[in-house]
Amino acid sequence: RLYDHLFASEDPEAAPEGGDWRDNLNPRSLEVLERCRLEPSLTDAPAGVAIQFERLGYFALDGKDSRADTPVFNRTVTLRDTWAKIEKKGG
Repeated sequence: RLYDHLFASEDPEAAPEGGDWRDNLNPRSLEVLERCRLEPSLTDAPAGVAIQFERLGYFALDGKDSRADTPVFNRTVTLRDTWAKIEKKGG
């Protein structure tokens, strides 16, 4: 599960005329990836322990929704994208 900002705007209340805060909900605030490949050792990961998945961020095993044959990991922290910042600055 890849979590992102819940709101697409810094000020959720700043909705278009006639709208409300729900108009600013981010439709990509939760993305669920299925049929991902994991290292076999991750099946024994304890719930709540931070594990880094390369280039994606840090994840923790969801102790409530995981099963032995279907582990569920929630992204807790994204990795900083230094290259995107450099490109945005034009250099």
